[in-house]
Amino acid sequence: MGNKKILVVDDSALVRRILSKIIQELGYEVDTAKDGEEALQKIQQENYDLITLDIEMPGKNGIEVLREIMEKKPTRVMIISSYATDNADVTLEALDLGALTYITKPGKLGVDLKKIEEEIKVKIEESLKVPKYKIIANRRNKTPKIIHKEISTTDFVPKKDHKYVLIGASTGGPRLIEEIARTLPENYPYPICVVQHMPVNFTKKFADRLNSISKLTVVEASNGEEVVPGKMIIAKGGYHLHFRRRQDDVIVCKLVSNARGRIFVPSVDEMFFSALEVMNPKDIIAILLTGIGDDGADGMVALRKAGAYTIAESEETATVYGMPKEAYVRGGASKVLPFPEILEELIKLGMETDVQKA
Repeated sequence: MGNKKILVVDDSALVRRILSKIIQELGYEVDTAKDGEEALQKIQQENYDLITLDIEMPGKNGIEVLREIMEKKPTRVMIISSYATDNADVTLEALDLGALTYITKPGKLGVDLKKIEEEIKVKIEESLKVPKYKIIANRRNKTPKIIHKEISTTDFVPKKDHKYVLIGASTGGPRLIEEIARTLPENYPYPICVVQHMPVNFTKKFADRLNSISKLTVVEASNGEEVVPGKMIIAKGGYHLHFRRRQDDVIVCKLVSNARGRIFVPSVDEMFFSALEVMNPKDIIAILLTGIGDDGADGMVALRKAGAYTIAESEETATVYGMPKEAYVRGGASKVLPFPEILEELIKLGMETDVQKA
């Protein structure tokens, strides 16, 4: 383990010291850089297994540094920044450029890192598992093998049954959720609920971005939001997405605080288990995409046992083969498919059978 080397890039000496200690406790070697220029010099001279990168720094900011890293020497990068809290667009841009994941520094000065030490350790360990060849593939404009061929939905005739699509994702997920939002036709018959691991303030921006490219209505979850056809609901950062059934039989969203102390808020497991209590399992289509850790795996096992149709993304296309792998290993996946086939399956599941045969 000790042969792995991690570069910590942050303009705060205190943050560099705290992060270095956390990383050393994992058994890895640590190097540090106080700004973007120093980081880029060191990256050219050394081969780092992972880089933790602040966004707001004097001179070159984190986005500029990330862009250069990915152009000149693609490397695993995690964003650790307090700047991300109020600037979701910037962090979404970092993901587009190839950053694997992001952590929001807590505290007024972003130095209360001990509070999220477990999250940092989990994300470092999982990020190190990402194969080098997938670092380039994680960049939006470099994903021809992963993103699906153009799927025609011009002759799409929707089924008239009532099902619910539940999707969970983490690292590498945003661009896949975008592909789903972009591809599904406006008359798609099933509502779609998505838990994408994102901090507070990110999910509204993410939902707005998806809404601008989708034929469906895409919204951030709120209490009482109706789970109905023609709508994609993105779980709200800082809350778990649960469901309840109104007196008129319509299922609506319910935002729940993190009483169980889960690392990821929102949590895929929380959505899956809540769905089991409110929806007929045979009406549930559950999908677990790329992501760090095992969130959603236990929920998917429970869903499959109850009769839901469950799909896990295959290692072939998953940026991080963590969550879908655990679902498969634990027996929670009815099917394991690469992402393009998951998208095609979603279309077929909502389409009238006679149209499929035509």
